[in-house]
Amino acid sequence: MFGLTMISLGSIIGSGWLLGAYKAATHAGPASILSWILATAILGVLALIHAELGTAYPVTGGTARFPAFAFGRLAGFAAGWAAWLQAVTLAPIEVEASLTYLDNIGWVNTHLHLLDQKNSTLTGSGFVWATLLMALFTAINLVGVKFLSESNSATVVWKAAVPLLTIVVLLTLSFHPGNFTAGGGFMPHGPQGVFAALPAGVVFAAQGFEQCIQFGGEARNPQKDISRAILIAMAIGAVTYILLEIAFIGSLDPAALAHGWDNPIAKGSFGPYATLATAAGAGWLAYVLYADAFVSPAGTALVYLGTSSRLTYAQSHAGELPKGLSKLTRRGIPIWAVLLAFVLGEFSFLPFPSWQSLVGLVTSATAIMYAFAPVSLTALRRRDPQRRRPYRLKAAPVVAPIGFIAANLVIYWGGFDTTWKIEAGIAIGFIIFAATQALKKEPLPITKADWKGFTWVPVWLVTNVALGYLGNYDSGGFRAGGSELGSLPNLVDLLVVAAASLAIYYWAVSLAVTTAEVHELIRQDEAGLDVLDPPTGPAGKAPAGELPTGM
Repeated sequence: MFGLTMISLGSIIGSGWLLGAYKAATHAGPASILSWILATAILGVLALIHAELGTAYPVTGGTARFPAFAFGRLAGFAAGWAAWLQAVTLAPIEVEASLTYLDNIGWVNTHLHLLDQKNSTLTGSGFVWATLLMALFTAINLVGVKFLSESNSATVVWKAAVPLLTIVVLLTLSFHPGNFTAGGGFMPHGPQGVFAALPAGVVFAAQGFEQCIQFGGEARNPQKDISRAILIAMAIGAVTYILLEIAFIGSLDPAALAHGWDNPIAKGSFGPYATLATAAGAGWLAYVLYADAFVSPAGTALVYLGTSSRLTYAQSHAGELPKGLSKLTRRGIPIWAVLLAFVLGEFSFLPFPSWQSLVGLVTSATAIMYAFAPVSLTALRRRDPQRRRPYRLKAAPVVAPIGFIAANLVIYWGGFDTTWKIEAGIAIGFIIFAATQALKKEPLPITKADWKGFTWVPVWLVTNVALGYLGNYDSGGFRAGGSELGSLPNLVDLLVVAAASLAIYYWAVSLAVTTAEVHELIRQDEAGLDVLDPPTGPAGKAPAGELPTGM
């Protein structure tokens, strides 16, 4: 359980904690505290849903497999591809964040020149160093899951300690209660600012609880430990982030807030906590923060590189991607899936985008991935009621549709310009899927039930794009003027999103495959996907009660 908890907590505490509070404050001012509370509530609901699914169906690459069990192969591929887009992009984003922070150090900036100072994108030298880091994380993943867990656990202890130290130091040395009503009041941009802060870095920082589910097929006791790991990691992450926002706002120079919250730190905005620590007379903490600015993102990148390879393995094993990607070594490591994650992560650096430019895209991909869970939970409860559920979500008929609405609101707040790009990426995935099937001697048998279970997915995705176009948000936050077609009225737009979400939710549940088909899909998956790692020697399953040593 400790290793699983550290995997999720290590994903939650990454580069987001060093930037999330600053980005949230520029959108919502002191009310950004409410943004973190709202994000905690949204992700908490989705975490509880994932906890039941992860313990009832402890398979590797779970976020890709749950929808496949409930709605068939096509819906499962859509969910898996969204999860893969998130995971394969997030590792290089975290690597880039590490280099961006390091470039704030004088010697590094002068001698290594990692970033273009005009737009904070990678230089040629920065790309080389980013590649070396990705190669290091790939090597660790190739060694095996036990080594990954141990390496990650040691990193997470550091990653959790530094934010807590920062909170204590800033609250003790520099805290101005008047800041919480300065610069236009507690909520200078109204509730829209609170909502706009979520896709600007808040959800990105707080997400990641599901990572232990991706490793579910390799856990020693998944039915017992996955739900506990999710809830513990979520609780620690939520408390940490809310306290960090309070410490950040209280430590700002009151004079800098006289003209509002658009630029609360004039200099050093990409290392806000280090800047505040130096101003408070704790220069030593700034050095600790610059060290953590490397460790925290790097640790998260390490986990997500492993996650993306597991999702690739899961989809390859299911016949959705080329079969060679599911090839295991004698130690049970999906070597080609791991190497593919490295190669595609390298492409994510091109054309050298900045950290902030990709955060919104990752957040929307995460929300789409999360949204498949509530409909899958309800469908599988109806179609697979006899399944043993070590953790059973209370009031699921109410909580599940709320979770679906919440995920769609996060997509909506991300804006049209973000939503269409992610959904275009999903469309490209289906082109790859179709090409894979066309080139196979024995393509997947796509049945009428698969098409029926998939029907709601494109309708849902198109609805999200349409609502984003008619809505009040874009990647820059709240847009008062709305779109060219005229915006939905403020706050009423949220009711429209909720109503559309409920209609699609209940329609989707009605399209689930039959009980017999659910059992057959699970049987096919468990035939070889439930445990990746054989013991040393010929292929086979790890002995009961032992943590697999490979990946």
